[in-house]
Amino acid sequence: MLKTTPGRLLLALLLAAGCTAAPEPDPAPKEAAASPYAGEQARPVKALSEADVEGYRTGQGMGLAKAAELNHYPGPKHVLPLAEELQLTDAQRAQTQQVFEAMRAAAVPLGEQIIAREGALDALFAAGTAEAQPVRALLDEIGALQAELRFVHLNAHLAMKALLSPAQVAHYDRLRGYTDGAAPLDHNPATMHH
Repeated sequence: MLKTTPGRLLLALLLAAGCTAAPEPDPAPKEAAASPYAGEQARPVKALSEADVEGYRTGQGMGLAKAAELNHYPGPKHVLPLAEELQLTDAQRAQTQQVFEAMRAAAVPLGEQIIAREGALDALFAAGTAEAQPVRALLDEIGALQAELRFVHLNAHLAMKALLSPAQVAHYDRLRGYTDGAAPLDHNPATMHH
């Protein structure tokens, strides 16, 4: 007769349990989840929506100046329709219009270049000829263009901050819904009073 030790008994119990347990059924096959990109494969430039293309072609801000807009640096596009509420002088209106037109004149060609470079990137992949070096080169170009475009929009906000009085900036923030009626802090060192 074989002597049973606790280790052998445990091993025998584990083996018996493994042999008698029914195999677990395979989980139900998962249905393929539709990609959030489904339908975008027909876009002329896959990475850009119609709204993106329109925004680039017309010099829209596309959220590129949020760092300024939400930190008390008004944008010329939004100052112009608020001219009466902000009590802009004739000179301020004219200068705001000039800032807006200069911004748009610089933004539109940059936007067109971004669309073209995104199209070239898309074409590499569509043709099956994408390789690391040309992809990287295009991304570097696109990144530089996007940085320049963002600067154009942010620079217009810098110009507007210099053009408006602190009271006008505070009123702009209230009109745009950025404050609860209280005047925001003035972060412009040139207009801060100690």
